[in-house]
Amino acid sequence: MDQAKKLILDVDESPKKVSQWIILAIQHVLAMFVACITVPLLVFSGPITVGSGFANAGASVPYINLYGTSLAQTMIAPTLVSAGIGTIIYIILTKMKSPVFLASSFAYIAPMCGAVALGSVPATMGPDGVAVAAEAGQPVIGYFANLWALPIGMAMVGLVYVIVAVIIRFAGVNWLNKLLPTIVIGPVIMVIGLGLSTSAVNNLMSASGTNGYNLIAILCGLVGMAVTALCAHYGKKTLSLIPFVMGMLAGYVAAAIFTGIGYYGCHNDYFHIIDFSPIVNNFKDLSVRSFLDVPSFIFMPENFKSAVPVTGAQIGSIALLFIPVSLVTICEHIGDHKNLSGIIGRDLLVEPGLSNTLLGDGIATAASGILCGAANTTYGENIAVVGVTKIASVKVIILACVMSILLGFLSPIMCVVETIPACVTGGVSLLLYGFIAASGVKMLINEQVDMSKTKNIFVASVILVSGIGGLILQFAIPSAGTTITITSTAFSMILGILMNIMLREKKGAVAANIEEGEKKEGK
Repeated sequence: MDQAKKLILDVDESPKKVSQWIILAIQHVLAMFVACITVPLLVFSGPITVGSGFANAGASVPYINLYGTSLAQTMIAPTLVSAGIGTIIYIILTKMKSPVFLASSFAYIAPMCGAVALGSVPATMGPDGVAVAAEAGQPVIGYFANLWALPIGMAMVGLVYVIVAVIIRFAGVNWLNKLLPTIVIGPVIMVIGLGLSTSAVNNLMSASGTNGYNLIAILCGLVGMAVTALCAHYGKKTLSLIPFVMGMLAGYVAAAIFTGIGYYGCHNDYFHIIDFSPIVNNFKDLSVRSFLDVPSFIFMPENFKSAVPVTGAQIGSIALLFIPVSLVTICEHIGDHKNLSGIIGRDLLVEPGLSNTLLGDGIATAASGILCGAANTTYGENIAVVGVTKIASVKVIILACVMSILLGFLSPIMCVVETIPACVTGGVSLLLYGFIAASGVKMLINEQVDMSKTKNIFVASVILVSGIGGLILQFAIPSAGTTITITSTAFSMILGILMNIMLREKKGAVAANIEEGEKKEGK
């Protein structure tokens, strides 16, 4: 019996009961929920250190919109909406033959952070209650992020996907495997995960009530980390599928308890881990918007007007931030579809075809950039849901998309999400980023990369050391008054590709390896 016959629901089948349909769809929403929360929180929360020349130089402040509202919170709702819309686009372009849910990609966190920082300017609150660019000597309440950079970067990613899809349609996929073999991709994925470790640790040590080191915040973050690990390891059924959700919930409860002690017990700001003002403000004056509201998409006035203009030189920097990482996520895309193909008993690289899946993924990412700036990509947790439940129904995925879109319009849920402290996301991210890094190691093991070979050691070494060490490449453009920077992740990948090309297999090495393998099989 092949794998397809073991499925409870095949790709083109539907659940018989509406209640079952809803529950199955909710599982997919929960599986991608953390990604859609974590990515905007990490990209837009900062904290950004106020530069010299301002009244509160050295203080930590967030990215804000025109009305002084934190971008970290306002971008969560559009991220959920864009995930649903992006997945529907993907499903249409793959002819409803691939049960894949697209969610925010952690691989693009570093490029997104670099993009929003390009040309970001300090802001202060004007007399009319609208944030304005701060001048020397004024207090800074936040930074206007360069939001223009995100849709530009995502459009570039989408274009790369489309170009690769077209080439694959006419030339096949072998050239891509030669350019980006496992020995290059594996260490690069490790660099992506480990390179984000500083962000996770900084968030872990921060709380809403203090800018400095906070032991209570660390404790709450570690609670979230511990519960995440326990649910992933010991959890059964649904619980094992949502360990990050449970971890964030546990960390949030711990933070809420300490915050309550700070307010009503010892009256100490040191315990104020959570800022509940978004919930209080939402229900202060009850109205329709207290329950339903339009998400703050990037093109909305409060974000559009506060976005910092992008220069021609910065576009070059944006390209160098996003395009190299897009090659990594293309390889992840291929790997995820191979994995899913084995689960459902259908070769998705043949039907609907890799060119169609890449096309759907690329256009979905470009569309997501216009809405919220986050990249959409195949999400391993949702593939795991298909594998565990044996439900491969595309119609279940479609319902999950609808749920994700509607969720972005529910004000109470978004307000609760806005109160999630950075320490909680930081604690969970310790495992999340470690998981990404470990995936690179797993890829090397699964593909049986021979690390006894000098070539493979050198390729992996140059990628890991340069990427984790923070090696960057900068080009100053005096005429434009700016500098184009190739990030450490992108530069490490370039060095790895060049090293792999330079160190070719010695003559007779391939034949010798084959002969050695045959001898081992003979034993």
